[in-house]
Amino acid sequence: MTGLAIFDCDGTLVDGQANVCIAMEEAFAGCGMQAPPRALIRRAVGLSLPQAMAMLLPDSTAEQQDRLADRYRAAFRAQREAGLVYEPLFDGMADLLHHLRDTGWTLAVATGKSDRGLSHCLAEHGITDLFASLQTADRHPSKPHPAMIEQVLFETGIGPARTVMIGDTSFDMIMAENAGVRAVGVGWGYHDAHELLDCGADGVAETIAELRTLLEWTR
Repeated sequence: MTGLAIFDCDGTLVDGQANVCIAMEEAFAGCGMQAPPRALIRRAVGLSLPQAMAMLLPDSTAEQQDRLADRYRAAFRAQREAGLVYEPLFDGMADLLHHLRDTGWTLAVATGKSDRGLSHCLAEHGITDLFASLQTADRHPSKPHPAMIEQVLFETGIGPARTVMIGDTSFDMIMAENAGVRAVGVGWGYHDAHELLDCGADGVAETIAELRTLLEWTR
């Protein structure tokens, strides 16, 4: 029986933390504010931008959050246009994705990135065609709302019992629980393994080889 593996992007497929932190710092500076520490910025990765801004600036208004989000988008776009965006795949991830696809898995992405950002990222690594469904923050409520996973299930026709969400944050694990699918965490991203387990992960992989094994167990 084939399975459906839904991957988060930032912190799971690719390591883009430097660009995220730089763009966030520029966004806050552009609004005349001191940026939060990078450790806190990394913890907000995975949320849609307004929700991330609310987490980083709890006492802010919706207008301030929207303004910060717009500044962030502009800063990230400027980085990309200048050729400064560096989002490498984690070592071994490309081989894992091809292995899963070649052994019958259906693959998808559910990410807090924009459509444009995800498209650029996947195309840069030549892996766009591996995925049957791509869901982003442009068209859905922020994680941990289950809408992205529900849309993947609808588009692929694969049921929750045969689906696993793979991610690096508690937002991914809770989203999976909200959608009624299994969750597997990865330990090379933005939240600690114990947080992922506390939020419902069936297991947490510390290496690509461990992830492959965990996916075989959950298939």
